[in-house]
Amino acid sequence: MSVRSYLFVPGDRPERFDKAAASGADLVILDLEDGVLPERKDIAREAVREWLSRGGKACVRVNGVGTEWYEEDCRLAETAPVLAAMLPKAEAETELADFVKRVPAGVPVIPVIESALGVWKVLELAQVPGVTRLAFGSVDFQLDTGIEGEGEALLYARSRIVLASAVARLEAPVDGVTLAIDDAERLAGDVSLARELGFGAKLCIHPRQVAAVNEGFCPTDEELVWARSVVEASASSDGLGAIRLNGKLIDRPVVERAKRMLEGAR
Repeated sequence: MSVRSYLFVPGDRPERFDKAAASGADLVILDLEDGVLPERKDIAREAVREWLSRGGKACVRVNGVGTEWYEEDCRLAETAPVLAAMLPKAEAETELADFVKRVPAGVPVIPVIESALGVWKVLELAQVPGVTRLAFGSVDFQLDTGIEGEGEALLYARSRIVLASAVARLEAPVDGVTLAIDDAERLAGDVSLARELGFGAKLCIHPRQVAAVNEGFCPTDEELVWARSVVEASASSDGLGAIRLNGKLIDRPVVERAKRMLEGAR
């Protein structure tokens, strides 16, 4: 099963690293960027380096290209055993390509699309060799564009990221955070919408969000029953083309969607 939940942890809070790793999140992101004050960037980098050197497993989000911390963050990504590397505020293909080269071969690279320019150029960014998945930085995107709404107001940006991922044959992208930590209903709605739009995962800012995100990006029991029935009906049709199942027409795209659902649930 692919990664569904990405849990942010500030890089200068090493006492939280083990707790985050035990939270059930599919992947922990040790954050050197927004979650760390400027005067604590060096402290955070060394805390992350030390925890990873002791066997910790995590993705690292570096500071953006052009910041005074970027080069040192890249050296960390080059030398520490990171599971993935995340580049914030991705906007330029050349800068993203350079970041990919700085990361050891085979380490997944996830650019965060979180500005008007980033969304406008998302297809070019998705097609940079070495990029494995896109993430949507919805909060920073709202700040950059002046968009205040969070539902329909962000529909164009989200759909553009999903389409670019599909065109570039990347894994389904990662949706942005839900800031309402204590609102379970809001989180469930955000996850449901993201999945309907074609996202395959979500960024989390608190461990209590992880379980709902993991569950929300898994097929329900009802969906799995439907998928199995579609695949079984297709297999018994001897390749005769479209078939009928429970009063509905089942053709090749529907069968492929059912197969993909079953594969993703394994």
